[in-house]
Amino acid sequence: MSRLQEKYQNDVKTTLLKEFSYKSPMQVPGMVKISLNIGVGEAIGNAKILESAQAEMTRISGQKSVITYARKSIAAFKLREGMAIGVMTTLRRQKMWDFMDRFISVALPQVRDFRGLSRRSFDGHGNYTVGVREQIIFPEISFEDIDQIRGMNVTFHTTARTDEEGLRMLELIGMPFRKN
Repeated sequence: MSRLQEKYQNDVKTTLLKEFSYKSPMQVPGMVKISLNIGVGEAIGNAKILESAQAEMTRISGQKSVITYARKSIAAFKLREGMAIGVMTTLRRQKMWDFMDRFISVALPQVRDFRGLSRRSFDGHGNYTVGVREQIIFPEISFEDIDQIRGMNVTFHTTARTDEEGLRMLELIGMPFRKN
């Protein structure tokens, strides 16, 4: 069991149970999965870019990533339905907790001028998305090995019913949100 998972089981659950006065411990919000996504628009012209993005995503997540394809054709972007345009991975269970621990304690402190994460990136159902501008904040990525700097989206999917519950749960786990 990872450090964050232990913290969630022992401390966060009991605190949330008291704060939101749930009737049952099963109502306490929990983590479901973490989705990682890199959009590679330049892959339309060069397939090698997509391969390097997939290799980087695999190194970051610790599991093989999947190539995503366009659902619609968009003439303005020279995009056809079925073209490869990105890379994604979904982490669950132990890999999810391990990634979350590395993200909070190792990757986020590497961000330049980091003052905390925005509290506004919730989707209305307790899920939180953060955009990372550079993949080099992860220790698995060597600056010499990358061909270009790419951003990525990291989405934390929770069982929280409201954004307030999701925010409080992620705060208690250790996510560094900005102070109001």
